[in-house]
Amino acid sequence: MRASGRSGWIRLGIAAGLGTAIWFSPVPEGVAPEAWQLLAIFLATIVGIVLEPLPMGAVALLGIAATTLTRTLTVGDALSGFGNRVIWLVVMAFFISRGFIKTGFGPRIAYWFVRLLGRRTLGLGYCMIATDLVLAPAIPSITARAGAVVFPIVRSVAEAFDSRPRDGTARRAGAFLVQSAFQGNLITSAMFLTAMAANPLAAQMAADMGIGITWAGWAYAALVPGLVSLLVVPLVLYRLYPPEIRRTPTAPDLARAKLAEMGAMKRDEWIMLGTFLLLLTLWIFGKRLHVHSTVAAIAGLGVLLTSRVLSWEDVLNEKGAWNTLIWLSTLVMMASSLNELGLIPWFSGRVSGLFEGVGWLPAFLALSLIYFYTHYFFASNTAHISSMYAAFLGAALVASRSSAISSAARLTTGPVRRPCCTAPATSSSERGGDSALSSAS
Repeated sequence: MRASGRSGWIRLGIAAGLGTAIWFSPVPEGVAPEAWQLLAIFLATIVGIVLEPLPMGAVALLGIAATTLTRTLTVGDALSGFGNRVIWLVVMAFFISRGFIKTGFGPRIAYWFVRLLGRRTLGLGYCMIATDLVLAPAIPSITARAGAVVFPIVRSVAEAFDSRPRDGTARRAGAFLVQSAFQGNLITSAMFLTAMAANPLAAQMAADMGIGITWAGWAYAALVPGLVSLLVVPLVLYRLYPPEIRRTPTAPDLARAKLAEMGAMKRDEWIMLGTFLLLLTLWIFGKRLHVHSTVAAIAGLGVLLTSRVLSWEDVLNEKGAWNTLIWLSTLVMMASSLNELGLIPWFSGRVSGLFEGVGWLPAFLALSLIYFYTHYFFASNTAHISSMYAAFLGAALVASRSSAISSAARLTTGPVRRPCCTAPATSSSERGGDSALSSAS
């Protein structure tokens, strides 16, 4: 929650104090002074985002101002993030997602699933997850999907079986449904590039290291682990956190009543459906059709605007999109600049050195586990990705190259000169290996 008054000033002082301390601390050997100064501003910005003395966008703007006022970056470099194509893809997806909520098409999808699978409480859990999965590619806000679409359906169904959070009846059905929807929401947020606002940040950091990740490539890599998780998690919850009511034979009737109340699909809903299918087609086959995913999203928004499904006022009032544009552009700019100034490769080499001689697979598993559990120290995925993803990805890449070089040395009769492993790949063969690693990860 954003702080106010004296508390806000204290939190802002903590962030600024951390940045100042790093700024005036000795610069490590092998690190450019500009990189160290930008790291100080970057970490101060991250701490500000976590502590929230001001809204996230306001903290990001302070970070941009600091990079230019201290002459760490030029004005052009400081504003370069606002020209990032992937960021604009997510912003367009925010605008498009408004159509699902405004037309009522999102809730209709949920009631369709309840009518089909809702005779058991376990089936209702899968209904909530299936709804989230369908909407995830076009709604890049976890809060919007869960709060505006899924949760109202969960609450309506739970109350139909006399399950409420404050009168001791939550375990009848509602608690299980909320847990299923929550866990499913977290999984679907990782399955598509446009399913969470922070995902493009990770994609851009990977791109800075020579790893290209497209919308279709991300979805393809996440398809199997994502679907398996979505299938298994409700079953695990059903065992560990079982609902008291196992059968819900009247839930489909409730869904039919809600659908009857909504009436037949209206013109705007049909246009929303058509636009959604068009976007999925262009996002999946965009590379073959030579259509960039961002251009496809802009065209989709154009369809919704020209057909009057959305108005320009709807676009202007989508505060989450404009807020995301500011903070995400800022973090992408800083992360990319840190990589260009050599700090990320330097740090990645240091981290990977800890796993010298261990082998790539154990090193990768160790890095993954450390990255996973350090999330407990962060208040948001955005702060976590911004702070650690680039360094840990770089360390994994360096460890993989070191392992490959060691293997080559064992397979040859002569000595193999070991190159420096503190910089990202630049050759086409190395980048191909990085892309394979990205897909595997």
